Amino acid sequence: MFRVGYLDHVPHQAFLDTAAQEPLLEVVRIGLDQPEAAVIAALDRCHAYYVMASRDELPRPFHVHAELLARLPKLLMVASYGAGYDTIDPDACTDAGVLLCNQAGGNAEGVAEHAVGMMLALLKRMPEATAAMRAGRARDRVALMGRELRGRTVGLVGIGHVGTRVAEICRLGFSCRVIACDPYLDADVVAARGAEKVEMDRLLAESDVVSLHLPLTGESRDLMNAGTFARMRRGAIFVTTSRGSIHNEPALHGALASGHLGGAGLDVWEQEPPPPDHPLLSLDNVILTQHTAGVTHESRANITRIAALGFAEAAHGRLPPRVINRAVVPRFAARWADAFGRPLVV
Repeated sequence: MFRVGYLDHVPHQAFLDTAAQEPLLEVVRIGLDQPEAAVIAALDRCHAYYVMASRDELPRPFHVHAELLARLPKLLMVASYGAGYDTIDPDACTDAGVLLCNQAGGNAEGVAEHAVGMMLALLKRMPEATAAMRAGRARDRVALMGRELRGRTVGLVGIGHVGTRVAEICRLGFSCRVIACDPYLDADVVAARGAEKVEMDRLLAESDVVSLHLPLTGESRDLMNAGTFARMRRGAIFVTTSRGSIHNEPALHGALASGHLGGAGLDVWEQEPPPPDHPLLSLDNVILTQHTAGVTHESRANITRIAALGFAEAAHGRLPPRVINRAVVPRFAARWADAFGRPLVV
C-alpha cells in the first residue's frame, strides 16, 4: 500500500472519494490536536504527504522544509492542495530526493472568473459606490462614473493555466487586447494562449488592467513594488489572484492613496487574512477577498480529484503528472524502487 498522510482536513470530499477507488492507496488523517512529535511520527509512517497550500493555515513546523524532511527519511512524495506551493521548499525536496507535485490548472476556471470579476467591478467603481451608499454619502452619480472593460488593454504577468483562461474571457467576451509578460515562454506559445508577448516595462506602460498569474518564487517576490507601480499607466487597475508577497503592500497602498492607480482587486496577502487595521482595508477603491478565488465547489472538487489520481499514479509505480522539481526524478525513481521492490515507470 502507498500511504498518503494529510493534516486535519482535505479541501473537498472528492479527494477521499477518488482515493477510495484506488486499491493501492491508503489515506491517513493526522489530527493537529496532538503534540508536534505525534504528528511527525504519523507522517514518518507515510510515503506521501498531502500538504496545505496556504502558508497561514498550516502550522510552521509542518511546512515542508529541510528540517522537516530530515525528520521524515522515508517520505517519497509531497503534493500541495492547490496550484501554489508556498508551504513547500522545492530545493529542499530535491536535496532529500522527494518528488514535489502541485495541482496546476485544477482551479483555473474559478480563479480566472474571480480575476475578471474584479476587473469589471473596479472599472465600474462598484466598491466605491457601495462604500458611499453605506456611509450615506451617495449623492452625485456622475462622481462615480466608471469605465467599460470592452476594448481595453489587459496585461497578464504570467500566462499559465489561469492566465490563459483570463486571456480567453477578456479577448472573446470583451474584445480586449491582451498582452502578456512571461519569460519562460516564447512569443509563439504566448500567442497560442491568446496574448501578445511583451516585456514587463511595455506591459506596465500600455495596460489598462494589470493582472498577476504567477507563482511566488525568489524571482517573483516583491516584483510589484514602488517602481513597478509607478510605471503603470495612471488610473490603471491592479488585480492579483496569484500569491501574497509578489506585490509590496505598502507600495500598493501608496500608489492607490496618491491617485496614481484607479483601484485594486486583492485576493492574496502577505498575511492571510490581513489584520483588520491593514491600511489597504481602509481604501474604498480596493476589492478585498480572503484567498477565495479558487474556493468554489467545482474547483475544489477538481483539484482534489487530480491530487488523488496523482498519488494513485505513484502507488501504481508510475510518475505522477505536474512535477515541479523534475531534476529529482531519477533519485525519486531509485528511492521508490527501494521502497517497493520494483522499478518505477518514468
